[in-house]
Amino acid sequence: MKLTIETENLRLDAALAVAVEGLSRSAAQKLCEAGLVTWQGKALTKKDKLPARTEIDIDLPEPEPLEAQPEDIPLDVVYEDDEVIVLNKPVGMVVHPAPGHSSGTVVNALLHHCSGTLSGINGVVRPGIVHRIDKDTSGLLIAAKTDRAHLSLAAQLQDHSLYRLYHGVVVGNLREDEGTVNAPLDRNPKDRKKMAVVAGGREAVTHYAVLERFAGYTYASFRLETGRTHQIRVHMAHLGHPLLGDQVYGSPKGYPGLEGQCLHAKELSFVHPATGERLTVRCDLPPYFTAILEKLRRREG
Repeated sequence: MKLTIETENLRLDAALAVAVEGLSRSAAQKLCEAGLVTWQGKALTKKDKLPARTEIDIDLPEPEPLEAQPEDIPLDVVYEDDEVIVLNKPVGMVVHPAPGHSSGTVVNALLHHCSGTLSGINGVVRPGIVHRIDKDTSGLLIAAKTDRAHLSLAAQLQDHSLYRLYHGVVVGNLREDEGTVNAPLDRNPKDRKKMAVVAGGREAVTHYAVLERFAGYTYASFRLETGRTHQIRVHMAHLGHPLLGDQVYGSPKGYPGLEGQCLHAKELSFVHPATGERLTVRCDLPPYFTAILEKLRRREG
């Protein structure tokens, strides 16, 4: 495949890791060592530095996905019928198998719970998965049991009619009681494991509203108009108010007693693929979240 290197004076292995989503620097080095990265027919080395906008050829081998296996893992099912299933995902649970997380995921649990009746559109690694929420974010996640449901829900994500409302606690006090962050997101050019507000990135829109104010913190709701990776987390950090406990975009030390960021997917609304009626599902805040709110309220008192 043809690939344009946008960065300048960066080692080729590092430049490839920035340019190719999901490619680690070590994997890029192996591609170079195997002679699979070339410019005008000449094999490039991992140490080569190319001018910006240089077009190279890269031969990416086809991935070998590991088929997810059913596992008897308890699920908090909020809604289920023959077409869809909505779960309340706990903090710490990964949605689908990935390097380092080959088992114990939502997909492994769904395959057991649904006896294999999940949409096959996303293949053997992510059956039924229409959207994701981060490992350390809790709350509602919808999965498709049929291909019809998957296509319908994917279309609703695309046209923004699948409504998702989150609750979270951010550091500092939001200046306005409500507002909108419209800032494009893409991979952070300096750290490909992170997302960032990047000019020319993919459209990303988050609406927020203050629910309660504390000294040094704000409890707020967030409605996603788009659903980019880490969208709420990056947008709030962009405003100078990162999610409480977010060790990636906020404080590296996190927050005592909190695993990951204080963010919960509380409400989900969609048009049912079979009936055509709008269905709204809600779930309560988890114990970790209510404990933080109680602690903040006691401080105010």
